[in-house]
Amino acid sequence: MQVNMLEAKNALSRLVAAAERGEDVILARDGKPVAKIVRYQTPKVKPPGAWKGKVKVSPNWDSPETNAETAELFQESAMRDL
Repeated sequence: MQVNMLEAKNALSRLVAAAERGEDVILARDGKPVAKIVRYQTPKVKPPGAWKGKVKVSPNWDSPETNAETAELFQESAMRDL
């Protein structure tokens, strides 16, 4: 359904009800579509720990040697950017 702004101002409740039923409501200015009212859908968020057991990490990922190597890579990158 497409409605002009003036009609939308006077019938917002009706338009929201239409969106709740799954209808797309197009708002138009001077007959040209400018916005859309659609039904809100709650974002699907995975619970914490969804990746547990799916990623393998090296046992020395936090060793002093690995940290020094990583710091050196960042320093080299920063020097190239200058």
